[in-house]
Amino acid sequence: MTRLILASASPRRLALLAQIGIEPDLVIAAGIDETPHSKELPRVHAERLAREKAEAVAPGYADAFVLGADTVVACGRRILPKPETEAEAEKCLTLLSGRAHRVYTAIHLIAPHRIAARVNETRVTFKRLSREEISFYLASGEWRGKAGGYAIQGLAAIFVRTLQGSHSAVMGLPLFDTAALLSGAGYPVISKA
Repeated sequence: MTRLILASASPRRLALLAQIGIEPDLVIAAGIDETPHSKELPRVHAERLAREKAEAVAPGYADAFVLGADTVVACGRRILPKPETEAEAEKCLTLLSGRAHRVYTAIHLIAPHRIAARVNETRVTFKRLSREEISFYLASGEWRGKAGGYAIQGLAAIFVRTLQGSHSAVMGLPLFDTAALLSGAGYPVISKA
């Protein structure tokens, strides 16, 4: 039996997999330190965390497909946090206001006879945000635990002027890339009923 383990406790990633008909057999939070290394670039940071998540879970499941993923919001070379306070979220939104930024979502798959990885880069441009819009969004609480302090699948969708890349990647999992990675490693993405 082919088993899939999602090395992430993100409910968004689980919901995104369900959207394309994939239900992991297990969901295990990797519990790694997600602090960026000194001078680590955003893309490299996302790749490292996705790999470390998969590697943290894989040893106990040699016969399974273990999928790790991580999303990083970057403004230039600056990695934006997952804000823990309203003040941090406000800094993120103020920085992103009226600007383009990049969202890197890395996926790392450890399969029984193969290791594969991909990084999706999506460019998102926010409109210029008024004080009222920032205050409204902060009051919603939607920013909590979200890379860059916003959730594109929620109220922040009205801030997005343009998006070049994958909408699902900004949410936390690039579905096209994930399906291709799994299929290429031999996981049955499309099953016959």
